[in-house]
Amino acid sequence: MKHLRFLFLIAWLTVALVMEAQTVVEAGNAESLLNAIEQANKQNADSLSKRLFILIPNGVYDLGERVLTPINGHNIALVGQSVEGTIIVNAPRVEDEGISKTATLLNRGHNTYVQDLTLKNALDYYHSGAAGRAVCWQDKGDGTIFKRVRMLSYQDTYYSNNERGHSYFEDSEIHGTVDYICGAGDVFFNHCLLVMEKRRENGGGRDIIAAPRTSKTAWGYVFSHCTIRSNNTDFVYARGWQAEPHCTWLYTTIEQPEHLQASRFELRGMRTIKSRFQEYGTMDAQGRDITPKSNVVTLTMNDEKNTIETIITRQEAERYALKSVYPQWRPDKKARTLEKQSARMMKRCVKAL
Repeated sequence: MKHLRFLFLIAWLTVALVMEAQTVVEAGNAESLLNAIEQANKQNADSLSKRLFILIPNGVYDLGERVLTPINGHNIALVGQSVEGTIIVNAPRVEDEGISKTATLLNRGHNTYVQDLTLKNALDYYHSGAAGRAVCWQDKGDGTIFKRVRMLSYQDTYYSNNERGHSYFEDSEIHGTVDYICGAGDVFFNHCLLVMEKRRENGGGRDIIAAPRTSKTAWGYVFSHCTIRSNNTDFVYARGWQAEPHCTWLYTTIEQPEHLQASRFELRGMRTIKSRFQEYGTMDAQGRDITPKSNVVTLTMNDEKNTIETIITRQEAERYALKSVYPQWRPDKKARTLEKQSARMMKRCVKAL
């Protein structure tokens, strides 16, 4: 009898611990999602807090005009049921347009994990005037990992806003037009899809994928084995924002290489010409190497000039392997562990719906 009571107690404690580690959102209910995030922020206010999973079933979570929904807690995981089915969307007013004003979610937490969902900023981009800065995810945190996350917007879609931050994307998808991956810190993009939207509503125009402002970290933006889809829009890889921007493209597949401009990078600096732009192993959709042997460009700003070679050697490219960029953190391994945990939890969640 005592043995049975002991087994019952162990089972009860196990269930209790699991319940403490996860919150299930009501499908399609934006208020339920906001409440879950608010409670997670309180519960995980300490940086040493245990991992807390917020499970988000398929549905559209419409935040309306709400912006900058905060994730302040640490070790929080936002896990959707599927990329296509779990959609968190806001639609800021055009008069509130701005890179620091419009984000769907604003992360300040450490070790945030996001998986299997879509973030969409539905600001009316084509009728917003000279700029349409509409951020899906503004990151002031550190150690953020994205696994199978889709971000839909036009300008400034993803904003890494921590000068010393480091983040990781894997098997994710980011859409945009102007500087749609922008900001500071070290960010590694692994096997991601980058999609150019139309710069103008009626077509035409030119897109810029990245605008780094690397200032206090060593690597900046590293794109490894990513795919670029241009949708018949001309584009360049990146332009320098400020400080000493670093941006490296390795083993990129370009589905429509005829739309990559000859310079490959924007030649006019915004606030700096001290840019480290690099490329190696670029391929077309058929896997053919289309990397030029040399690409010497001169970056200009007012009367300043900086001439650089953007094509690097294989040996130089190997320095940018994930294990070199993040030798201690290893976010790819963390993602595999968290993905397994999330799958078990979501399976139970879906059965209970």
